[in-house]
Amino acid sequence: MISDIRELRAARSPFGRALRPPSILALSAVVSLSGCASAPLAKGGSLSSYDNMAPSDGMLAKSLVRVSKDGVLAAKTVRIMPTSFSKAASPTLSQEQRILVANAVNRALCVGLSERFRVVGPDQPADLTTHVLVTQAAPTNEVAAGASKVVSVVPAAFGVPAPIPRLPIGLGSLSLEAEAQDHAGGQQAAMIWARGANSFTNSPTVSSAGDAYDLAGAFAGDFSRLLVTGETPFGKAPSLPTLDRIGSSLGGKPKYEACEAFGRDPGAVGMVARGLGVPPEWSDKGAPTSSQ
Repeated sequence: MISDIRELRAARSPFGRALRPPSILALSAVVSLSGCASAPLAKGGSLSSYDNMAPSDGMLAKSLVRVSKDGVLAAKTVRIMPTSFSKAASPTLSQEQRILVANAVNRALCVGLSERFRVVGPDQPADLTTHVLVTQAAPTNEVAAGASKVVSVVPAAFGVPAPIPRLPIGLGSLSLEAEAQDHAGGQQAAMIWARGANSFTNSPTVSSAGDAYDLAGAFAGDFSRLLVTGETPFGKAPSLPTLDRIGSSLGGKPKYEACEAFGRDPGAVGMVARGLGVPPEWSDKGAPTSSQ
Protein backbone atom coordinates (compact mmCIF):
# COMPACT_ATOMS: atom_id res chain seq x y z
CA MET A 1 0.00 0.00 0.00
CA ILE A 2 2.80 2.41 1.00
CA SER A 3 4.71 1.65 -2.18
CA ASP A 4 1.57 2.35 -4.22
CA ILE A 5 1.24 5.76 -2.60
CA ARG A 6 4.89 6.53 -3.27
CA GLU A 7 4.43 5.57 -6.88
CA LEU A 8 1.37 7.84 -7.10
CA ARG A 9 3.38 10.74 -5.72
CA ALA A 10 6.26 10.05 -8.09
CA ALA A 11 4.07 9.59 -11.14
CA ARG A 12 4.42 12.14 -13.91
CA SER A 13 1.91 13.50 -16.34
CA PRO A 14 2.72 13.59 -20.06
CA PHE A 15 3.71 17.22 -19.51
CA GLY A 16 6.36 16.36 -16.94
CA ARG A 17 4.52 17.53 -13.80
CA ALA A 18 4.18 15.30 -10.82
CA LEU A 19 0.63 14.10 -10.33
CA ARG A 20 -0.98 15.14 -7.05
CA PRO A 21 -3.49 13.19 -4.98
CA PRO A 22 -7.10 14.31 -5.43
CA SER A 23 -7.97 17.43 -3.47
CA ILE A 24 -10.61 17.59 -0.78
CA LEU A 25 -12.72 19.83 -3.00
CA ALA A 26 -12.60 17.27 -5.78
CA LEU A 27 -13.56 14.48 -3.43
CA SER A 28 -16.35 16.63 -2.00
CA ALA A 29 -17.69 17.35 -5.47
CA VAL A 30 -17.88 13.66 -6.27
CA VAL A 31 -19.59 12.80 -3.00
CA SER A 32 -22.03 15.72 -3.25
CA LEU A 33 -23.59 14.16 -6.33
CA SER A 34 -25.29 11.64 -4.05
CA GLY A 35 -24.56 13.07 -0.62
CA CYS A 36 -28.03 14.09 0.53
CA ALA A 37 -31.01 12.00 1.59
CA SER A 38 -34.42 12.88 0.19
CA ALA A 39 -37.35 13.71 2.46
CA PRO A 40 -41.03 13.98 1.49
CA LEU A 41 -43.21 17.01 2.24
CA ALA A 42 -45.74 14.82 3.99
CA LYS A 43 -49.11 16.05 5.26
CA GLY A 44 -50.23 14.52 8.53
CA GLY A 45 -53.71 15.99 8.86
CA SER A 46 -52.98 17.90 12.07
CA LEU A 47 -53.20 21.44 10.68
CA SER A 48 -56.48 23.32 10.93
CA SER A 49 -56.02 24.42 7.31
CA TYR A 50 -53.71 23.64 4.41
CA ASP A 51 -55.02 26.50 2.27
CA ASN A 52 -52.75 29.16 0.78
CA MET A 53 -49.51 27.46 1.74
CA ALA A 54 -46.74 28.47 -0.66
CA PRO A 55 -43.43 26.74 -1.46
CA SER A 56 -40.47 28.32 0.31
CA ASP A 57 -37.31 26.25 0.08
CA GLY A 58 -33.91 26.77 1.62
CA MET A 59 -30.58 25.42 0.48
CA LEU A 60 -31.15 22.16 2.35
CA ALA A 61 -34.79 22.13 3.45
CA LYS A 62 -38.04 22.06 1.50
CA SER A 63 -41.14 23.68 2.92
CA LEU A 64 -44.65 24.98 2.41
CA VAL A 65 -45.38 28.09 4.44
CA ARG A 66 -48.27 30.32 5.36
CA VAL A 67 -48.00 33.22 7.83
CA SER A 68 -50.13 36.17 8.86
CA LYS A 69 -47.34 38.65 9.59
CA ASP A 70 -49.46 41.19 11.44
CA GLY A 71 -51.10 38.55 13.60
CA VAL A 72 -47.81 36.86 14.48
CA LEU A 73 -45.93 40.08 15.25
CA ALA A 74 -48.76 41.33 17.45
CA ALA A 75 -48.39 38.30 19.72
CA LYS A 76 -46.29 38.63 22.86
CA THR A 77 -46.72 35.25 24.57
CA VAL A 78 -46.58 31.69 23.30
CA ARG A 79 -47.14 28.23 24.70
CA ILE A 80 -45.66 25.09 23.18
CA MET A 81 -47.71 21.93 23.07
CA PRO A 82 -45.56 18.76 23.10
CA THR A 83 -44.50 17.43 19.69
CA SER A 84 -46.00 14.09 18.66
CA PHE A 85 -45.36 11.43 16.01
CA SER A 86 -47.96 10.32 13.49
CA LYS A 87 -48.65 6.58 13.51
CA ALA A 88 -46.92 6.06 10.18
CA ALA A 89 -44.00 8.44 10.78
CA SER A 90 -41.31 5.93 11.67
CA PRO A 91 -42.16 2.33 12.52
CA THR A 92 -38.45 1.47 12.87
CA LEU A 93 -37.64 3.92 15.66
CA SER A 94 -38.28 2.78 19.21
CA GLN A 95 -40.70 4.60 21.48
CA GLU A 96 -37.76 5.93 23.48
CA GLN A 97 -36.16 7.29 20.32
CA ARG A 98 -39.37 8.97 19.20
CA ILE A 99 -39.68 10.62 22.61
CA LEU A 100 -36.06 11.81 22.34
CA VAL A 101 -36.55 13.32 18.86
CA ALA A 102 -39.87 14.95 19.80
CA ASN A 103 -38.35 16.49 22.90
CA ALA A 104 -35.39 17.78 20.88
CA VAL A 105 -37.93 19.66 18.73
CA ASN A 106 -39.71 21.05 21.80
CA ARG A 107 -36.53 22.19 23.52
CA ALA A 108 -35.01 23.87 20.46
CA LEU A 109 -38.33 25.52 19.61
CA CYS A 110 -38.65 26.88 23.13
CA VAL A 111 -35.18 28.40 22.97
CA GLY A 112 -35.81 29.86 19.52
CA LEU A 113 -39.17 31.41 20.40
CA SER A 114 -37.70 32.91 23.57
CA GLU A 115 -35.85 35.44 21.39
CA ARG A 116 -39.05 37.49 21.04
CA PHE A 117 -41.89 35.81 22.91
CA ARG A 118 -42.45 35.16 26.58
CA VAL A 119 -42.91 31.40 26.75
CA VAL A 120 -45.55 30.22 29.20
CA GLY A 121 -46.57 26.79 30.45
CA PRO A 122 -49.12 24.59 28.64
CA ASP A 123 -51.83 25.38 31.21
CA GLN A 124 -51.49 29.16 30.87
CA PRO A 125 -53.21 31.47 28.37
CA ALA A 126 -51.08 32.76 25.51
CA ASP A 127 -51.42 34.85 22.37
CA LEU A 128 -50.19 31.93 20.26
CA THR A 129 -50.17 28.17 20.78
CA THR A 130 -47.88 25.95 18.72
CA HIS A 131 -48.12 22.26 17.97
CA VAL A 132 -45.85 20.08 15.86
CA LEU A 133 -46.37 16.66 14.29
CA VAL A 134 -43.57 14.46 12.97
CA THR A 135 -44.91 12.95 9.74
CA GLN A 136 -41.84 11.00 8.63
CA ALA A 137 -38.51 10.05 10.20
CA ALA A 138 -36.30 7.84 8.05
CA PRO A 139 -33.76 5.98 10.21
CA THR A 140 -30.00 6.34 9.99
CA ASN A 141 -28.08 3.22 8.99
CA GLU A 142 -25.94 2.59 12.06
CA VAL A 143 -23.32 0.53 10.22
CA ALA A 144 -22.84 3.24 7.59
CA ALA A 145 -22.69 5.93 10.29
CA GLY A 146 -20.03 3.97 12.15
CA ALA A 147 -18.02 3.48 8.96
CA SER A 148 -18.19 7.22 8.29
CA LYS A 149 -16.62 7.88 11.68
CA VAL A 150 -13.83 5.41 11.04
CA VAL A 151 -13.07 6.95 7.65
CA SER A 152 -13.44 10.55 8.84
CA VAL A 153 -9.93 11.79 8.10
CA VAL A 154 -7.92 11.74 4.87
CA PRO A 155 -4.92 9.40 5.21
CA ALA A 156 -1.83 11.24 6.34
CA ALA A 157 -0.05 9.90 3.25
CA PHE A 158 -1.94 12.49 1.17
CA GLY A 159 -0.64 15.37 3.28
CA VAL A 160 -2.11 17.14 6.30
CA PRO A 161 -5.07 15.21 7.70
CA ALA A 162 -8.39 16.92 6.95
CA PRO A 163 -12.05 16.04 7.47
CA ILE A 164 -13.74 14.35 4.56
CA PRO A 165 -17.46 14.13 3.77
CA ARG A 166 -19.60 11.53 5.43
CA LEU A 167 -20.29 8.43 3.37
CA PRO A 168 -23.41 9.18 1.28
CA ILE A 169 -25.24 6.00 2.27
CA GLY A 170 -27.72 5.23 5.03
CA LEU A 171 -28.60 8.89 5.62
CA GLY A 172 -31.74 9.62 7.62
CA SER A 173 -34.35 12.34 7.13
CA LEU A 174 -37.14 14.16 8.93
CA SER A 175 -40.50 15.64 7.86
CA LEU A 176 -42.85 17.64 10.08
CA GLU A 177 -45.83 19.95 10.00
CA ALA A 178 -46.45 22.73 12.49
CA GLU A 179 -48.95 25.43 13.26
CA ALA A 180 -49.44 28.46 15.50
CA GLN A 181 -53.00 29.34 16.48
CA ASP A 182 -54.40 32.41 18.20
CA HIS A 183 -56.84 32.59 21.16
CA ALA A 184 -59.80 31.71 18.95
CA GLY A 185 -58.07 28.79 17.25
CA GLY A 186 -57.37 30.73 14.07
CA GLN A 187 -54.28 29.74 12.13
CA GLN A 188 -51.68 32.51 12.22
CA ALA A 189 -48.79 30.49 10.80
CA ALA A 190 -48.22 27.03 9.37
CA MET A 191 -45.26 25.13 7.96
CA ILE A 192 -44.75 21.76 6.32
CA TRP A 193 -41.02 21.02 6.41
CA ALA A 194 -38.74 18.27 5.13
CA ARG A 195 -35.00 17.78 5.09
CA GLY A 196 -32.63 14.90 4.57
CA ALA A 197 -29.26 14.50 6.24
CA ASN A 198 -26.26 15.21 4.03
CA SER A 199 -22.63 14.25 3.86
CA PHE A 200 -21.29 17.64 4.91
CA THR A 201 -23.35 19.28 7.67
CA ASN A 202 -24.78 16.30 9.58
CA SER A 203 -22.28 14.48 11.73
CA PRO A 204 -23.00 10.73 11.85
CA THR A 205 -23.83 9.06 15.15
CA VAL A 206 -24.23 5.33 15.62
CA SER A 207 -27.97 5.45 16.23
CA SER A 208 -30.96 4.85 13.98
CA ALA A 209 -32.40 8.09 15.41
CA GLY A 210 -29.16 10.06 14.94
CA ASP A 211 -30.10 12.10 11.88
CA ALA A 212 -33.70 12.69 12.96
CA TYR A 213 -32.40 14.00 16.28
CA ASP A 214 -29.93 16.28 14.52
CA LEU A 215 -32.53 17.59 12.07
CA ALA A 216 -35.03 18.27 14.87
CA GLY A 217 -33.01 21.33 15.84
CA ALA A 218 -32.84 22.54 12.24
CA PHE A 219 -36.62 22.41 11.92
CA ALA A 220 -37.16 24.16 15.24
CA GLY A 221 -34.81 26.92 14.15
CA ASP A 222 -36.73 27.48 10.91
CA PHE A 223 -40.19 27.39 12.50
CA SER A 224 -39.19 29.66 15.36
CA ARG A 225 -37.75 32.20 12.87
CA LEU A 226 -41.05 32.13 11.00
CA LEU A 227 -42.86 33.17 14.19
CA VAL A 228 -40.21 35.56 15.49
CA THR A 229 -40.00 37.53 12.22
CA GLY A 230 -43.39 36.87 10.62
CA GLU A 231 -41.56 35.93 7.39
CA THR A 232 -40.16 32.81 5.78
CA PRO A 233 -36.79 31.92 7.32
CA PHE A 234 -35.31 30.99 3.94
CA GLY A 235 -33.37 33.18 1.57
CA LYS A 236 -32.04 35.45 4.29
CA ALA A 237 -28.65 35.94 5.89
CA PRO A 238 -28.29 34.03 9.18
CA SER A 239 -28.65 36.08 12.35
CA LEU A 240 -26.17 36.03 15.20
CA PRO A 241 -27.26 33.92 18.19
CA THR A 242 -28.29 35.75 21.34
CA LEU A 243 -26.45 35.26 24.62
CA ASP A 244 -29.46 33.35 25.95
CA ARG A 245 -29.35 30.98 22.97
CA ILE A 246 -25.61 30.43 23.39
CA GLY A 247 -26.05 29.73 27.08
CA SER A 248 -28.86 27.26 26.43
CA SER A 249 -26.81 25.44 23.77
CA LEU A 250 -24.09 24.94 26.39
CA GLY A 251 -26.54 23.35 28.80
CA GLY A 252 -27.33 26.49 30.78
CA LYS A 253 -30.61 27.62 32.29
CA PRO A 254 -33.18 28.65 29.67
CA LYS A 255 -34.55 32.19 29.56
CA TYR A 256 -38.04 31.12 30.67
CA GLU A 257 -38.99 28.58 33.32
CA ALA A 258 -41.50 26.94 30.96
CA CYS A 259 -38.60 25.65 28.83
CA GLU A 260 -37.34 23.56 31.75
CA ALA A 261 -40.20 21.16 30.98
CA PHE A 262 -38.14 19.96 28.00
CA GLY A 263 -34.88 19.51 29.90
CA ARG A 264 -31.57 21.13 29.09
CA ASP A 265 -29.30 20.75 26.10
CA PRO A 266 -26.49 18.21 26.66
CA GLY A 267 -24.07 21.10 26.05
CA ALA A 268 -20.37 20.29 25.89
CA VAL A 269 -21.04 16.64 26.71
CA GLY A 270 -23.35 16.40 23.72
CA MET A 271 -20.84 18.11 21.44
CA VAL A 272 -18.10 15.66 22.42
CA ALA A 273 -20.47 12.72 22.07
CA ARG A 274 -21.55 13.85 18.61
CA GLY A 275 -17.94 14.29 17.57
CA LEU A 276 -17.22 10.72 18.61
CA GLY A 277 -20.32 9.37 16.92
CA VAL A 278 -21.93 8.36 20.23
CA PRO A 279 -25.74 7.87 20.05
CA PRO A 280 -27.71 10.90 21.31
CA GLU A 281 -29.60 8.49 23.58
CA TRP A 282 -26.42 8.27 25.67
CA SER A 283 -25.80 11.98 26.16
CA ASP A 284 -29.27 13.60 26.13
CA LYS A 285 -31.20 13.12 29.37
CA GLY A 286 -34.39 14.32 27.68
CA ALA A 287 -37.26 15.94 29.50
CA PRO A 288 -37.72 15.54 33.26
CA THR A 289 -39.64 12.35 33.98
CA SER A 290 -42.67 14.24 35.22
CA SER A 291 -42.92 16.07 31.87
CA GLN A 292 -42.81 13.02 29.58
